[in-house]
Amino acid sequence: MAQTATGRADWEVAAQDKRKQLEKEVHDIIQGIPPLVIDLPSNVTRIPKRVLLDSDVQITETRAEILVQQIATGKLSSLKVTRAFVQRAAIASRLVNCATEFMTEAAEERARYLDDYLQRNGRTVGPLHGLPISAKEHMKLKGLDCNASFVSLIGSEAQSDALIAQILLQAGCIFYVRTTEPQTLMQLETSNNIYGVTVNPYNRSLTAGGSSGGEGALLGLHGSCLGIGSDIGGSIRSPAASNGVFGLRPTSYRLPLDGFVAASAGPGQVTPVVGPLSTSLAGIELFMKTIIDAEPWTRDSALVPMPWRSSSRLSTTGAGIKRKFRIGVLIDDGIVRPHPPILRALAVIRKKLEDSGEFDVLDFAPYKHDEAWRIINSLYFADGGVDIKNALEASGEPLRPLSRFILEENPRVKSLTVREVSELKAQRDRYRDEYLAHRNNTMASLNTDKPEGSVLEDRAVDHADLILCPAGPGCALPLNTSKYWPYTSQWNLLDYPAIVFPTRMTGVVSDRQEVYVPRNERDVYNQSLCESCSLMTTKKSC
Repeated sequence: MAQTATGRADWEVAAQDKRKQLEKEVHDIIQGIPPLVIDLPSNVTRIPKRVLLDSDVQITETRAEILVQQIATGKLSSLKVTRAFVQRAAIASRLVNCATEFMTEAAEERARYLDDYLQRNGRTVGPLHGLPISAKEHMKLKGLDCNASFVSLIGSEAQSDALIAQILLQAGCIFYVRTTEPQTLMQLETSNNIYGVTVNPYNRSLTAGGSSGGEGALLGLHGSCLGIGSDIGGSIRSPAASNGVFGLRPTSYRLPLDGFVAASAGPGQVTPVVGPLSTSLAGIELFMKTIIDAEPWTRDSALVPMPWRSSSRLSTTGAGIKRKFRIGVLIDDGIVRPHPPILRALAVIRKKLEDSGEFDVLDFAPYKHDEAWRIINSLYFADGGVDIKNALEASGEPLRPLSRFILEENPRVKSLTVREVSELKAQRDRYRDEYLAHRNNTMASLNTDKPEGSVLEDRAVDHADLILCPAGPGCALPLNTSKYWPYTSQWNLLDYPAIVFPTRMTGVVSDRQEVYVPRNERDVYNQSLCESCSLMTTKKSC
């Protein structure tokens, strides 16, 4: 059998050693905290409040944008904030299995340095001074193991920090915990052979989403207020929606991806992105503005040199005419119908937008979303999945259920020729053009503010500014059932920026499924999951 990076031939031994290391770290952190419940309830979100000091609860439930202000003004010390988050993150890991490693000693040392710097100089080192930030494990941090959930890569020590980590550290942040991701990194859940399964804090029988599921679950339990994820088909948005937090998938080449580990040695046919998850919308903006203000394109030639821009409720036409912000509401992708709680959340939000009188809101019909899934699903595995399979076979570790689904049960996993890949890319580009035309045509009915005789009269150029749609066909789903990607992968193919936000709505009796005739096999499968999700206790997001 091939050796792992640790020099061991037995994948189970290598994985067990990593789990023991993590368990020791967690034990050392929480040994002074009252014992957690032995028989854990389904919903564990209230447990951290019962065992932490009130002051630590208050700190960890404070939003990122407020914490940086309190640290900068000396109201809170960075050391105290860091210790509070380390403790809550360790509790979260014990409850839902969301962490891979704690850097407690290094984090406290950096916090002391930052507190001393502030006291001596009367100013911060940057906009994130003293703020603890969590990170998905496959982001490189110098001197730490970076295995990306592959047993064969255990022991692969990072020789330098990822570029985005360098920028965030220069802005004053503190890295204190790394979080779980799934085997292959190609799942909308988080399950691997090293650490096991990450579950949802609002209902432990359900998934925390993926592939940034460790981040989602950690933020859902307030073990972090701001974290780093990555996304190639929904990997930031799925866990954000499942755990009731904010998550942003930026446009490609907006933030630096250099220093993230995956099975493939080179870039694939679908560009992944890195982005933030946060307990607040302002936290998302703080993260993005901090990095973009650092002009990362001067250190990574692939990035677009575009400064951060604040949004507005007013937009403009091509002729510079002011108009209301336009929102198209996409209820359903036409293939798999969302579960009743999702439909209800969309209806409530739409009504609030309409009642405000500040936006133009109208129906937005899907456009060939099945075709989009065919294209992107084919591009994901243009090498037939060889790189991923080789990384798995190198240790002999077995496939997890959803890895088997996406690699072996997926008819689109084929080794393609250069000509076939080029044709798929051409189809992708044509689809993007067609979708833009669809957006323009959808909004044409609102184009009442065009000047007479203008070129705009003959062309519907005032497209939807924003599309409001579900983040998935259901809320957090039962484990090993998240098999429908198109509600998120659609926007990866189009390369649209996409943000998930929590509605703070919970399940009600009226969410029980009414009589519904499914459209196809995938719809049948999704509707069969409805009863498990319609009355769940987790927050509903869209």
